[in-house]
Parts: sequence; C-alpha cells; structure tokens
Amino acid sequence: GFEVAIVGAPNVGKSTLLNYLAGRKAALTSEIAGTTRDVIEVRMDLSGLPVTLLDTAGVRDTDDFVEGLGIELALERANSADVIIVLTDDGAIPSGINNDDNVLIFKPKCDDGKEIRGLSGVTGAGVDRLISEVTERLSSKSSNVGIATRERHRVSMAQAKSYIDAAMLILELGSDHYEICVAEIRSAISSLDGLMGRIDVESVLDEIFSSFCLGK
Repeated sequence: GFEVAIVGAPNVGKSTLLNYLAGRKAALTSEIAGTTRDVIEVRMDLSGLPVTLLDTAGVRDTDDFVEGLGIELALERANSADVIIVLTDDGAIPSGINNDDNVLIFKPKCDDGKEIRGLSGVTGAGVDRLISEVTERLSSKSSNVGIATRERHRVSMAQAKSYIDAAMLILELGSDHYEICVAEIRSAISSLDGLMGRIDVESVLDEIFSSFCLGK
C-alpha cells in the first residue's frame, strides 16, 4: 500500500484531519500544542487505493527532548511517504521536509471553505479536493509500479522457461546427466521465487524425480 503523511506546525489541525478522513477518532486532539508525540497510523481505502495515513508530531523548534524525538521521527516518516500533506498558514514547507515533489500544501482550519487551498477537518471543507489530488498522485505511482512489476515478472518467467528448456534437453541424455538437470531446475525455481514467494526447491525436485528409478 501507500503512505500519506500529514505534517505541519503543532496544533494546526493534523489530528483533526486524520480523524475526519478515517471517519473515527483515531488520534487525540487538543488545544495544547505538542499533544502528538508519536506517529499515529490509520489504514484505510482511499478511492480504491490501500493507504496508511500518518499523523505526525508538530514540527517546531523545541527544548523538550521527548518532543524533539517525535519531531525527528515525524520528518523521517514524512520524507519516506508517497505523499506529504503539509498544513500551513503561510504556504511554507516545514524545515526538514526534503521531498518537495511529493508535497501537497493546504491552508488549515478554513471551516467556511472560501479559501482556494483551504481545508477543514471539522466541516470537511476542501477534503474532496485533497482526496482527489492525493488519489491522482498515488494512481500515477501505482501505474508506474505496476509497469515495473509486470516487466520484472516477464523477465523472471522468461529466465525460468530457459532453464526448464535446458533441463528437458539434458533429461533426454539419460540418468548420467540428472545432476546437471537438477541444477537447471533449481535455477528455474529460484527465478520464480519473486513471483510466487519462497518455493521449497527440494520438495519440487522430489516430486519431479519420484517416478524415476535412480541408481538402478
């Protein structure tokens, strides 16, 4: 699935937005800045895409050691996310966010919905636009991942077929060449590991050669 991080200054409405998107109270909200210290994860379906929303600690300068650790973790998780939703009043991206290409900037707490890039986790104003933009970004990534995955699968199957073809030819040479045949089959199975998960090579070989009377 994909990860979507919500970042911004403390008490900017990140947890409220997360709760609105999740449809439940998944994160604690408070007027006290710095309430969120850890990364809160909520898994959900967003327009058919598997998404994990990340509610992160508010980014600010602080002398509080524990809060500082939370901010450090927030930046780390945000920078590795597929999309970063930045809630900011002045349009500035918080210091420490490195992946600008994945950033979507919205102005928080715009309950009346009059701001073009306004967003409210209370009234839901601007949320449809947010979901649309996030979905567009993720769909593009999903398409690219799908293409790469299909190509990798094609290559794996082509490799496996070449090993099987070689094994079939070697098999016709007789029992003296069975060890070479086994090596080719091992290589074919290894090529398919990425498609089917880990395969028990020995079980497959036992099944293949169970009908052969080896050593006779």
